[in-house]
Amino acid sequence: MYPIIVFILLFLNWIVFSGKFDVFHLGLGIVSCVVVTWLSHDLLFHDRKKGLIARTREAWRFICYIPWITWEVVLANVHVFKLAMTRKGYVEMVPRVVTFKTILKTDFAKFVLANSITLTPGTITMLIRGDTFHIHVMSQFLEDDLLSGLIEQKVAEVFEPGVVNAV
Repeated sequence: MYPIIVFILLFLNWIVFSGKFDVFHLGLGIVSCVVVTWLSHDLLFHDRKKGLIARTREAWRFICYIPWITWEVVLANVHVFKLAMTRKGYVEMVPRVVTFKTILKTDFAKFVLANSITLTPGTITMLIRGDTFHIHVMSQFLEDDLLSGLIEQKVAEVFEPGVVNAV
């Protein structure tokens, strides 16, 4: 069942992005999507315990997460701009590495958290070892924001809602 879903998702993307609806291009799309599905169907939806309804809810929660993380990126951009352009910001800039343990259990949730941190200006995920994250931050403000756990909580609400309720 999952390979069929993967194929359908890939083929829909092919149709949307190619914009070609003739037999030749649709045939190329089918062949390409079959090959990619065969090579990588186990990479998407690796956790097969969740059903289609649970996956749909997860996708909706992720779509709702995108505007929130976008706003956080804008705020971090303003902060990094202040660090770069003002004397007070220059004094405030003290780069360091922060280490924290995450409540997230799945690798995909950790992946989204790491990318959300790295996407935020002034922070870079350097290493994830088990449940421990090592993050480079540029200032105390960014460290405090990171250690508040808000990003981690938002990611947990998307992928592991039971973990958020337990904490």
